[in-house]
Amino acid sequence: MLNSVSSPILEQARIKAIFRRHRWRYVRLLTFYGRLAIGVLFWDIFLRRLGMRSLARRTAGSRYGRAARRFRELAVRLGGIWIKVGQFLSARVDVLPKTIIDELSGLQDEVPAESSDSMLSILSEEFEGGWEECFSWFDPEPLASASLGQVHRARLHSGEDVVVKVQRPQIDELIMVDLTALEIVIGWLKRVKAIARRVDLDALVAEFSRTVWEEIDYLAEADNARRFGEMYADDALIRIPKVYGDATTKRALTLEDVYFIKITDYEAIEEAGVDLSDVAHRLFKTYLHQIFEVGFFHADPHPGNLFVEPLEGQEWRLVFVDFGMVGHLKPQAKDGLRDLAIAVATKDADRLVSAYQSLGMILPGANLDRIREAEAMMFDRFWGMSMQDLTSIDMREMHNFAREYRDLLYEMPFQLPSDLIFLGRCVAILSGMCTGLNPEFNLFKGLLPYATSILGEGGEVMEEVVDWIKKLALLIAALPGRIDSVLGKLETGDLVVTAKPSPGFERRLKTLTRAVNRLVAAVVFLGLLLSGTLLYLGDNVILGGVFLGFSILSLAFLFRR
Repeated sequence: MLNSVSSPILEQARIKAIFRRHRWRYVRLLTFYGRLAIGVLFWDIFLRRLGMRSLARRTAGSRYGRAARRFRELAVRLGGIWIKVGQFLSARVDVLPKTIIDELSGLQDEVPAESSDSMLSILSEEFEGGWEECFSWFDPEPLASASLGQVHRARLHSGEDVVVKVQRPQIDELIMVDLTALEIVIGWLKRVKAIARRVDLDALVAEFSRTVWEEIDYLAEADNARRFGEMYADDALIRIPKVYGDATTKRALTLEDVYFIKITDYEAIEEAGVDLSDVAHRLFKTYLHQIFEVGFFHADPHPGNLFVEPLEGQEWRLVFVDFGMVGHLKPQAKDGLRDLAIAVATKDADRLVSAYQSLGMILPGANLDRIREAEAMMFDRFWGMSMQDLTSIDMREMHNFAREYRDLLYEMPFQLPSDLIFLGRCVAILSGMCTGLNPEFNLFKGLLPYATSILGEGGEVMEEVVDWIKKLALLIAALPGRIDSVLGKLETGDLVVTAKPSPGFERRLKTLTRAVNRLVAAVVFLGLLLSGTLLYLGDNVILGGVFLGFSILSLAFLFRR
């Protein structure tokens, strides 16, 4: 009975002791994000409401660059989950500004290493007979330093060369502190309705926490590596390292040494006679297979986890390492994603919106017709372009598109379900890597052969044709009745034609109305402020105070949402 009561008390005492040991880390994290939030509020909200939008826009590049540099310095200093966040952002070369990418790209190789003594100490704790029980040699110099662990080359007593992934000291304590700080930051974000209504932030934190804790369970990672090995056992172009189970524990993972040319070492890849565009194509094709066909994918494709292995002649293999973060897709999500891929490849706006709905990506009450119209316009103008083509588009054309669909951009009737958050992260990094390998990389053309093969499976093409014929037949059958109804109303004078303003016109009208309201409020504010000041200076303190009070209320109206 005593143990059952004391266990929770002991656990609470242990947690308090952890936070006492790492309290400065906790304070430093909250201070950094608090300063960042204040900066965003001042530059991107307050100044814009004062009419200084151009000033905020001109200084955005340098401000974001400084913020990225401060984040990089903080992540390198603290390590833990913040390195992973920075690595994700640094791979978004297709979306984020170059100033941010340049600052964060160093995180791919800038993770500070732990001492070899601390790594050997953890190995000795994991194996009863010490690290010498499993290894005849252990390289004190790390091969790679990751955010949660570190990789060293070693040799088994059998003579086989291996790599050993060892957890960083106290990493479980650091994760606990970091996740607590992250929950507080997420609590701040939940106050921003535009973010909170599109993403279930609580579910996101829960999913991220689960994934991070799974990443430091190396027995689970070993199982993931074995499953990937089975998936590609018959594929000579993909290599998955072998797992050495006898030398693997929860905090130490021993794998076959498959570290070759890093996938972002473009010069070395070309010197080996491998075409960079072929690497981008195979990488993209491999992930299409994992995501759309198997529903089990490598969810951490940053450059430190992918290699190119040159073979004889000009042959080569794509090599995967680090299987701590993997994704699982439910059958419904997999079907919805297949529909989405087909819709994008075939420029089918109706099917794309339907796929959005089945995946739960559209908020309730969204204008589906307007979304279809925007998607069709994007297909007509941008389909088939590479990232290089997209970046060379005249900005006036992008402004015209944004103005035409300003209502959608303002409302943003989309959300990302929690079970697809890490798939979105994976695809975002993958897109950046493929673009880096080949600036002419074309997502649309890459999806087209895959979508064609899906449509050809199981007679699906015939089903598509039959469905189209059925819809056409129903339309033809109903046409005479509709024509007769219209003619009858026309003869009796009952035909009424209604028109409504376009969403773009309504949006512009609302913007104009707000501008007029703010102009009136500004004039009233200045009038009250001037009157109150004059009255106050004229020794009419009470009436002057009243006018000044009303001026403050008018100022509050000016800056209201």
